[in-house]
Amino acid sequence: MKVIKTELDGLLLIEPRIWHGRRGFFFEAYNRRDFVEAGISTVFVQDNHSKSRRNTLRGMHYQAPPHAQAKLVRVISGEIFDVAVDLRHGSPTFGRWAGFRLSSSTHLSLFIPKGFAHGFCVIGDSAEVLYKCSDFYAPECERGFCWNDPDINIDWPVQSPLLSEKDASHPGFVDLPPDFLFEAQTGGAGC
Repeated sequence: MKVIKTELDGLLLIEPRIWHGRRGFFFEAYNRRDFVEAGISTVFVQDNHSKSRRNTLRGMHYQAPPHAQAKLVRVISGEIFDVAVDLRHGSPTFGRWAGFRLSSSTHLSLFIPKGFAHGFCVIGDSAEVLYKCSDFYAPECERGFCWNDPDINIDWPVQSPLLSEKDASHPGFVDLPPDFLFEAQTGGAGC
């Protein structure tokens, strides 16, 4: 597998090694040993699977400590525009976002460390997304901010997304509590 660093410290794209043949293809979507060797020592405890229709936007979500979550996101059907926002106070990229097209044809995964908000929108008719989480869902620690917050200014590829009631009522970014402090990564992902 190939690990691609992004402009946000700790946020990584993972490109698997794929074997193609006349029967189709094969790849390891997750191999703990390879991830640890690449510097990603996160232990995942929960897998989530969602299916969403065209123009659905889910986000921007995160869990606060003590149940903060790192995530490993991949698409098994369709295509999404996947976004992470740095929530780590003191980070040189605090409040900045990065977006990536993930699809069932590229097989890329996105590793999102603790201290980031996450969201995605569906490009195309529908998409199925699988993501691993490093902590269990804890509703008391669930947080989010408005998907179209002008202070973050995410360049979403949809103008009028289909939102849940909860996502439509999230507060602004400036109203979030300081749940995370920045700690510079040293050698690998350090997560």
